[in-house]
Amino acid sequence: MLDFRHTKNETKRARMRDRGIYLLPNLFTTGALFAGFYAVVQAMNGRFEHAAVAIFIAMVLDGLDGRVARMTHTQSAFGAEYDSLSDMVSFGVAPALVIYEFALQGLGKLGWIAAFVYCAGAALRLARFNTQLETVTDKRFFQGMPSPSAAALVAGFVWVMVEYGVAGHDVRWLAAMVALFGGLTMVSNFRYYSGKEINLRKSVPFFVILLVVLAFILVSTSPPEVLFGVFALYGLSGYGDALVQRLRRKKAGDASPPLQGDGK
Repeated sequence: MLDFRHTKNETKRARMRDRGIYLLPNLFTTGALFAGFYAVVQAMNGRFEHAAVAIFIAMVLDGLDGRVARMTHTQSAFGAEYDSLSDMVSFGVAPALVIYEFALQGLGKLGWIAAFVYCAGAALRLARFNTQLETVTDKRFFQGMPSPSAAALVAGFVWVMVEYGVAGHDVRWLAAMVALFGGLTMVSNFRYYSGKEINLRKSVPFFVILLVVLAFILVSTSPPEVLFGVFALYGLSGYGDALVQRLRRKKAGDASPPLQGDGK
């Protein structure tokens, strides 16, 4: 005979689990959110190096929360929404305010417009990513530059300028170009490598570990220049890929045999 009370209790516990909040992945998301907020506060206080480093820390934590959730099977709708809102603060609002406080104030209206274009681009990028999450077939590529990479590009630029003692006022036009480039590239249709097919549980040859060690050494020698250079190249990679794809299509079109007429 079925125990209806036992079945009812199991159903009740399942519903409670669905309504519950998983602590572990959301700790990483909260850390990323805090780092983004901290970057804004430090920029307001004129400590731009700390602000830039905080954005990079937010990027690392943002990359960990999703992987931790998948590895521990603690994915949830709440976590996805929370992560998206955290990304908007850390990779949308924070970089825009940091670069505005650092260099764009001297441009007047053009300065805050450039910062707003970046901020709006991040919001649109996240909204498009969330709506297309279930329909994307090729997981190897992102459509448009990911918002964490765009934020790293902006933060890296500010960090390099501070490292070399360059005043924001002296590079205000270059800063506006960086902000506009980041904002517009996020909402572009260019393809960007996602790295999602990389399996961390899979064994790799020894030279891969050696390359990872060399990468850490390279970053540690000069973090601002290396990180900014890496994300600048990544930002340009989408344009390079689009150019290569266009040249391939053109070459394929030129190589195809001409259509024969019907003799009329």
